[in-house]
Amino acid sequence: MKPKRLLPRVALMLVLVLTLAATAGFVWLRSSPYWAGITLFAEANRVENFRSMDTVFPYREVEAGPSVWEFTEKSRPLPETYRHKGEERRVDDFLEETVTTGLLVVRAGTITHETYRLGADRASRLTSWSMAKSVLSALIGIAISEGHIAGIDDPLDRYVPALAGSAYGGVTIGQALTMSSGVRFDEDYDNPLSDVNRLFISLAAGQPMLEVLTGLERARPPGTYNNYVSSDSIALGLVLAAATGTSLEAYLESRLWRPMGAEANAFWNTGRGGPVLPFCCLNATLRDYARFGRLYLADGARDDVRIVPRDWVATSTRPTAPHLRPGDNPASSWTFGYGYHWWVPEEPHEEFLAIGIWGQYIYVDRTRDVVIVKTSADYDFDVRDHESVALFRAIARSTDADS
Repeated sequence: MKPKRLLPRVALMLVLVLTLAATAGFVWLRSSPYWAGITLFAEANRVENFRSMDTVFPYREVEAGPSVWEFTEKSRPLPETYRHKGEERRVDDFLEETVTTGLLVVRAGTITHETYRLGADRASRLTSWSMAKSVLSALIGIAISEGHIAGIDDPLDRYVPALAGSAYGGVTIGQALTMSSGVRFDEDYDNPLSDVNRLFISLAAGQPMLEVLTGLERARPPGTYNNYVSSDSIALGLVLAAATGTSLEAYLESRLWRPMGAEANAFWNTGRGGPVLPFCCLNATLRDYARFGRLYLADGARDDVRIVPRDWVATSTRPTAPHLRPGDNPASSWTFGYGYHWWVPEEPHEEFLAIGIWGQYIYVDRTRDVVIVKTSADYDFDVRDHESVALFRAIARSTDADS
């Protein structure tokens, strides 16, 4: 009978030991570098994280210069409605549904609307997510114009020899710029085990980005299919740093941020102990994101000062091959077209966009001289791009009254 009486005690001790182990494990995890990556997109944290990424990941500062590219201001109301899929919809409802944190509209250098929500304000440095890819594109164009990179037909491994023999071996700069590397990388943010979600955790833990790239495999021949993968941007960031011999944040500061006339310092997140993340995580004010869009409206120049080459601006914001064209395209994973890290909507009218996950946008309409910046923390971001463009087009049209 004694063994039977011991069973409850043994069970109780086992439960106690497991509970203590689980608690100790949680405490360790909570204080470990993995925690930031694990909780980054948690519903309770998103809005706060997206406006304070300096408390989530390490970062490097990008300083603004003394000469600000000023906007004038002439406030006007947003349109009350817009149309999408044949339906009339309310602008305010969409802004609420998409958890909008900021919206800025600029027409011909004049701010016509500026609003902030959910704790953000004009001084907030809101995260770009993948809008940073369009900034990276501009820096690549500048590096080519300065002779650091020979051209987009150069293979990545010419500048980063460690990529030779990997899935990125032989892939060209142009193929990476157009998300056509053919490298297999799962960009599914809903899958906790996807490559992109594991990437944040591994970078938070200090894994080198080069090591991430060399562990990937090839899915198809390069240059044949447009498939959005953040690993292509990581490869380009490594190329840019190697070719220029300087860090990405220093190159951004000296070649773009200060010459462009940014009004506030930006910061660019890094992994643990590593360089900045080329595929995301630049953090800036809405007005400075708008200045970047304004620079592209002005063909890459601020007044008489050339910053981004004119031909680079023109080429990088349009599809350059059949598999990059917008619409129903069997050689593309999405219906938007693609340039050099810029998106082109369906049925474009001289429009292009920088887009980041969770609803970050810089929308540029050349015909109306309009830039719209929207930041958000929208869980349903993946299905909102078309409706967001419909909203932006309605807002851009509404500014015709100012012309």
